[in-house]
Amino acid sequence: MAPVLILQFMADDAPAYLGTWLRRQGIDADVRLAEGGSAFPDRIDGYRALALLGGSMSVNDGFAYLRSAEHLIDQAMARNVPVLGHCLGGQLMARTLGAKVGSSPSPEIGWQRIECAEAVERTQWFGPEPVHHVFHWHYEAFELPAGAASLASSPACPHQAFAIGPHLALQFHVEVDDPKVRLWLSQGEAAYLEAQRHHASVHGEQRVRDDTVRHLGAQQRLADRIYHRWLAPTELVS
Repeated sequence: MAPVLILQFMADDAPAYLGTWLRRQGIDADVRLAEGGSAFPDRIDGYRALALLGGSMSVNDGFAYLRSAEHLIDQAMARNVPVLGHCLGGQLMARTLGAKVGSSPSPEIGWQRIECAEAVERTQWFGPEPVHHVFHWHYEAFELPAGAASLASSPACPHQAFAIGPHLALQFHVEVDDPKVRLWLSQGEAAYLEAQRHHASVHGEQRVRDDTVRHLGAQQRLADRIYHRWLAPTELVS
């Protein structure tokens, strides 16, 4: 069976729970690391799906690997190869589709409540629950591309997810596991410390740790659903 292509932009942003889920399903993954790692392929040929992870850079930066990622997104969508973007990856999908990506109305770091839209696509991807608590770490956000179905919003950032056919863009990090959250918190990022002083949507380290204990299990069950829908879209219809 053809593998999944995973584009990783930073060394500290590994596939985490996405990798765990793929291994449990017996699905091979080809992980390409932009930051001092293996180059992204030129073609989507030979892959069953495309996943894009996050990163601290802006999608509007001039890094060649960002444009390579957009080229792969464009190829995959044109060929109906399912694309799934996590945070920066979702922003790259939006930019590829012609939507603006810029500063988020408010940055979000930590576990945030999102409210799901009344849309058929929302139920297919997120299930019937009207509210989820999911993990965020972003300072920029996407607008909705033409033809996209908006799936969720939060008080701090109105566009949390959109779907176009078999493709899903997320503003949040459904792929995190506990080690990944702990790694990010341990880095003492200056922008994170500064944002805490100005935005209620940027949570302190202890709150993030406590909320991870509270919400991670439920988010991973949501991730199970999203990943199944991404790779087996006809299996989850309610």
